[in-house]
Amino acid sequence: MLKIWIVGSNGQIGSAIKEVVDPLEMEVLNTDIDELDITDTEEVLNYGGISRPDVIINCAAITDTELCEKDPEAAYRVNALGARNLSLIARKMGAKIVQLSTDDVFDGEGNIPYSEFDDTHPKSVYGRSKRAGENYVKEFTHKHFIVRSSWVYGKGNNFVNKVLDAAKKGETLSVASDQIGSPTSAKDLARIILHLIKTNEYGTYHATCKGVCSRYEFAQEILKHAGKEIELKAVAASEVSSERPAYAVLDNFILRIIDVYNMPDWKTSLEEYMNEKRED
Repeated sequence: MLKIWIVGSNGQIGSAIKEVVDPLEMEVLNTDIDELDITDTEEVLNYGGISRPDVIINCAAITDTELCEKDPEAAYRVNALGARNLSLIARKMGAKIVQLSTDDVFDGEGNIPYSEFDDTHPKSVYGRSKRAGENYVKEFTHKHFIVRSSWVYGKGNNFVNKVLDAAKKGETLSVASDQIGSPTSAKDLARIILHLIKTNEYGTYHATCKGVCSRYEFAQEILKHAGKEIELKAVAASEVSSERPAYAVLDNFILRIIDVYNMPDWKTSLEEYMNEKRED
C-alpha cells in the first residue's frame, strides 16, 4: 500500500485529495500548520524520517496575493523554503514529491496558452515565491511532479464561494471582464495528482479543466447553477485584482502528448461542484 503524506491537508486541494483517495489503496498522513511547520527544517526532517512516506504532496502555500506583497518574507518562507525542506526529506527517503504551483509563474501578458516549456516571468511576489519553490524541488529531487493549475476552487475561500456569498446577501459584485483563465475544480486536480503519483512520469505538468472564459463569464455560470440573480458589474481587472495575471490560460501540453490523463471541461466540473454543494 502506497503511503502518502498530504502537507497542507486542510486547504482546498488537500481537502479534495482526502475526499477522492481510496483508503484501501493508499495510507494517508495528514498535516497542516497546527501539526507541522514546513518552514522548520528539523521538524520536517524529523517527521518525514519517522513517518517514511512514499509520496509527499505539498498543498501548503500562502496564496493570498495581497498578503504576499505586504509580507514577501513570509511568502518566500512558506512557498519557497517550505518546498525546499519537503524536497530534502523526499530525497533522503527516496520518496516522490508533488509540488502544487500556479499560472502566476507567468506574466499573463500573452494571448496564447502557456505550455510547460514556456519561460516563466512572474510579476507578483506570490508568483516569484512559487517559482522559487519549483526551482528548489527541481534542484533537490528528481522524483518530482510539479503541477501548475489556475483558478482553483473547492472547499474554503475561492472565487466560486465569493460569488455565492454575494448572491446570498443580494450584493452587487464587480468582476473582471478582461481576466481570462480556465476554472479548475480542486477535486479534478486531486484526481490527476493521485493518477500521476502511481507513475514514474516525472516533470512539470499543466493541469487545468478544458475551456476558457473570463472571470465575468465564470461568475455568470456560477449564478446560473445556483439559480440566483444579482447585479454583476463588468470592470477592468485593475479595479479588483491587480496582482493576478490578465491571461491565465495554461496548455495541458504534456498531459496531451503522453496521453496519460484527460481533464474534463470546466463547465462540467463546475456543475458537479454546484450539485455537491446543494447536497451539502
